[in-house]
Amino acid sequence: MKKRLSIVIGSGSILCAASLGLIKALRREGIEPNLVVGCSGGSLYASIIALGMDTETALSLTMGLYKTDIVDGYASNLRAAMSGETRFTESSGLVDDKVMLERLRVAFGEKTFADTIMPLYIVATEFYSGESVVISSGSLVDAARASSAIPMVFPPVKIGDKLLVDGAVSNPLPIDVAIKEGSDVIIAMGFELPIRKRINSYAAVTAHFNSLYMNNILRSSFAFYNTATDAEIISILPTFDRQIGGFDDHQLPYIMEQGERATEEQLPYLRRLLLEA
Repeated sequence: MKKRLSIVIGSGSILCAASLGLIKALRREGIEPNLVVGCSGGSLYASIIALGMDTETALSLTMGLYKTDIVDGYASNLRAAMSGETRFTESSGLVDDKVMLERLRVAFGEKTFADTIMPLYIVATEFYSGESVVISSGSLVDAARASSAIPMVFPPVKIGDKLLVDGAVSNPLPIDVAIKEGSDVIIAMGFELPIRKRINSYAAVTAHFNSLYMNNILRSSFAFYNTATDAEIISILPTFDRQIGGFDDHQLPYIMEQGERATEEQLPYLRRLLLEA
């Protein structure tokens, strides 16, 4: 019986574009996944893969997602929130999500989960309980927007009766979703956040600790699921030999290349797994 192959793309902001290199390498080998799971920035690329979009079109579309104007007003709104000048509630964000929504609509239009060529699962987090929420129906724009709603930065998204924020808060590498859907082989692409060498501001300290705990969660996820399931999990952690900022959209082709290179290293093992009875 043919083995069921899944791709899981974890959180990682602009680095998630490495998954375009992953799917490019798989398609060159004639390997197609049976389902795809995405979280946070990975939700954008999981949607692209599930729609069957070619990598060059996807790269072109996502170039517009990582422009600095997507977070216009952040600094002034932060000062106003810290001073108490602006009231901040659970529905607030420091950035108006209008630009982000416009960019997502350019990428996905009115497409829904029903338009995908394979099952797609997008992971977000319920604001009040912190529980992981798996979205598998409705608007792709709404699902990707919810999964990418960085706490405090972008406002949460209401879908049904749930107020949703970034999937990375509860499940930054949702391997468990692929396991629950009966996957035999899981390609899990995750991203370790860079560790700061110089700490010279409050923001730098918070960013440093954010990297530490997110990287520890990532490593723990791989360790746990490798021992807790019969599914074969292939971890792909692209490495980057240069600094990449969150809005360095000019580096997207390089990021994609690194994802392709990291995938190629695992192809012999993947082929063996898929051929085994």
